[in-house]
Amino acid sequence: MLIAVAAGLISVATSIFLTLPQPQPPSFYHSLFLSQSFSDNNSISHHLHSLTRRPHIAGSPANAEAAAYVLSTLTSYGIPSHIAPYHAALTYPLSRSLTLTLPPPLPPLEFSLRQEIYAGDPYAAVAGEVTPTFHAYAKSGAAVGPAVYVNYGRVEDFAALAAIGVNISGAVAVVRYGKIYRGDIVMNAQAAGAAGAVVFTDRKDYGGERWFPDDRWMPPSGVQVGSVYTARGDPTTPGWPSTEGCERITEEEVEKSGEVPLIPSLPVSWADGDAIMMSMGGRVADEDWQGGKGAGVYRVGPGPGVLSLNYEGEQVITKIENVIGIIHGAEEPDRYVILGNHRDAWTFGAVDPNSGTSCLLEVARRMWKLRKKGWKPRRTILFCNWDAEEYGLIGSVEWVEENREMLASRAVAYLNVDVAVSGAGFATSATPQLDELLVQSAMQVMDPDNSSQTIYDSWASSTGGAKIGRLGGAGSDYSAFLQHIGVPAADIGMGGGYPVYHSMYDDFVWMSKFGDPMFRRHAAVASIWGSVALRLADGVILPFNYTSYAHELQKSAEELKGQVLHKSLTLVPMFKSINEFKKAAAHINDEIKQALEGSWTTMWKDGQKVREVNDRLMMAERAFTDREGLKERSWYKHLIYAPANHNGYGSTSFPGIYDAIEKAKGVNSTESWRAVQHEIWRVARVISQAALCLRGDLT
Repeated sequence: MLIAVAAGLISVATSIFLTLPQPQPPSFYHSLFLSQSFSDNNSISHHLHSLTRRPHIAGSPANAEAAAYVLSTLTSYGIPSHIAPYHAALTYPLSRSLTLTLPPPLPPLEFSLRQEIYAGDPYAAVAGEVTPTFHAYAKSGAAVGPAVYVNYGRVEDFAALAAIGVNISGAVAVVRYGKIYRGDIVMNAQAAGAAGAVVFTDRKDYGGERWFPDDRWMPPSGVQVGSVYTARGDPTTPGWPSTEGCERITEEEVEKSGEVPLIPSLPVSWADGDAIMMSMGGRVADEDWQGGKGAGVYRVGPGPGVLSLNYEGEQVITKIENVIGIIHGAEEPDRYVILGNHRDAWTFGAVDPNSGTSCLLEVARRMWKLRKKGWKPRRTILFCNWDAEEYGLIGSVEWVEENREMLASRAVAYLNVDVAVSGAGFATSATPQLDELLVQSAMQVMDPDNSSQTIYDSWASSTGGAKIGRLGGAGSDYSAFLQHIGVPAADIGMGGGYPVYHSMYDDFVWMSKFGDPMFRRHAAVASIWGSVALRLADGVILPFNYTSYAHELQKSAEELKGQVLHKSLTLVPMFKSINEFKKAAAHINDEIKQALEGSWTTMWKDGQKVREVNDRLMMAERAFTDREGLKERSWYKHLIYAPANHNGYGSTSFPGIYDAIEKAKGVNSTESWRAVQHEIWRVARVISQAALCLRGDLT
């Protein structure tokens, strides 16, 4: 039913657009964009190889070279482009050490904390440029204490230890990567009283019997590095852009914000993790806490081994460079369809993020060819290549903060690709009004791994109906657009997680052997990404379907019921506002349907009427934001989608309500449950605002 509705709406836009004077109708150019003659796998491969010749962490000369490459490539495609620089507070390691002291007569074990070069490694000559393994924004200092194993470091994992009498206070928490964001792992360890945290890449989740370069799995010395900062954007400029010479808060104020850990931490390999885990005594861990094949028996400790962790880092105000390219719209140049991907990588970054950068350049190349054929987009298309994403989405956040008012009034949608390809299988997350647009685009692109079917066919069969995730997590650059200013957004890619994530083995060799040997998956991602962008840029009526959004709100509200039963709370305001929103979605659908049937022909010929309807479709997402934002997390303004409180990667609908419920369960006071009801009212109010926006009526 939803697909049929969306098909009708999109056909409206297409049929109306056919009346506009162009050399060819938009459908001609859209088909050409997807044609084999326009796709170029070799060009994609060349871009990826060029971008990953050297490690290019944010702030490094190599990353500046990569920015220059993106800039020159976009310019060569006839796309006016420029650098948008910022000066951000980034951290780098100065010294690190980790020693495990064992009971006599065993000697202490000092870990090298080094990722090993393999035989025949074509990047051996530049391996010395790889930044030593560290956690960005980790607390400098020393931690000495008995090792205690805490599984994935979730709140419930620390609670499970407490329940069996294992004291984490003063210990060094030993935690494996997975399930939640690493910054939340360290914050949870800090809250439990740990002196420090060691986070290892467990072979259960990342290792195998054979490993890279012989297989896709993480080598024994491989380390997942990354940031432990739990907010978004430059931590020294909270809420305003980090332009040169701008106001900044002090490092002490950053620490007081609660957004950086106050205990030291280090990431280590699965080989080092094995050595630590095999030194552990105490109770045998539960089955779901055990490691992978060949890992031995995991115990929780404490000790008897004692870990001595030392980390010293430096914070530097460093220039970062976003690259912005613009194809100006012919009819509505002040309406922006934005494609974004980040460029900086912890090491070589073939998967994360430069598979996405290569696809961005491929989309730009194909659109350049369309323009040579006479195509002119109705709306402006922006190509944004972000910097310092790995540190905390810094490049995109600073740009959005600097351009907030322009974007809030002009941005149609933001389409993100971070990891474009890590393997087979299409996956996407989006705000619900884009669902059917994504489905229709997937129906037009052939599956790169099975030429007898479309990507939609394989996607639907593997997920039980082409499931689309939601953008509640803050794991990539869509966060500032959706969660801060309320721009409709989508995130696109193929393959999901991959074992060499954030390690020095994420290089061109891994991609060409295991990720995408023929670069067909890259071409497919570029096709879907570009197809969605073209439909948003060229349709006279924006192809948004808010019926999907109403359905999603209803489903999320139903799921919330079980959390508030027997608490003297009511969800009636929320269900009432959702019902209003359903009616508003139906109302605007009827308006567009009448246009298709011709009864409003004269009105639709009036550009002002078209503009007014599109403004309602575009601005409805903004109405889900609240100027006060989430309690104690005010940067997040969106009350429908934002990260879970203890997992920056997690996605939760109605995050403010769930934050309040979590707090109320601990306190269990009348006042705390009243706070939950207040959050329910807040959500009800923004949904009502969105309904009014869709209807275009004043009360």
